[in-house]
Amino acid sequence: MKKLLTSFLIIFLILFTVIIKNSTKRIDDEIFVKKENIRILKKDLGKIKLEHEFLSSAEKLLEFQNLYFDDQLIKKNIQEIKIIYENLGEIEIKNLELINE
Repeated sequence: MKKLLTSFLIIFLILFTVIIKNSTKRIDDEIFVKKENIRILKKDLGKIKLEHEFLSSAEKLLEFQNLYFDDQLIKKNIQEIKIIYENLGEIEIKNLELINE
């Protein structure tokens, strides 16, 4: 009886160890995949930030205006900009409100 109980305990401990090892391996694989995805996204974010900063600089915008649009673009006074709201078929026009005025 004692040998049977000892054998059962050893088999149980071996199976328990195998289950824990497999679940730990699966979790490690998931962590690796997540880290790789984060690395790729950080790389893309860096490229997009660089592109945004390059394209949104004032000098670049003026250069693109002169290169592609010639005299098609005109300056507008910011006070002339209106916001159009539509609510249940009714149209309402309001002036643009600036926060830092």
